[in-house]
Amino acid sequence: MAVRRVVPNIESAAAEESREFYGLLGFEEVMNHGWIMTLASPSTPTAQISVMINDKTAPVAPDLSIEVDDVDAVHAAIRDSGAEIVHPLQDEEWGVRRFFVRDPNGRVVNVLGHR
Repeated sequence: MAVRRVVPNIESAAAEESREFYGLLGFEEVMNHGWIMTLASPSTPTAQISVMINDKTAPVAPDLSIEVDDVDAVHAAIRDSGAEIVHPLQDEEWGVRRFFVRDPNGRVVNVLGHR
């Protein structure tokens, strides 16, 4: 299993202001679904921040997202470890397969892979 990127998720009702603020730090918008917007560094595209109003299909907004190359293998390992799965493994309409798990500190981690 390989990690492709780690993205902090910022829950915010001020998406436009966040885009402007992080733009001052060199980030540019690379995705916007209305409820979630991802900003990335043009020079290092995997350096990203996501700003979300809420999560469209999950019961909670995750604290961070980790993209992996084999989300099914990670899900099996997490399930077998006994960790709390907060949101079940499923395919989302915007092209990702994901699930949420709670880490030992109580943070919700969105584990995903692109389809």
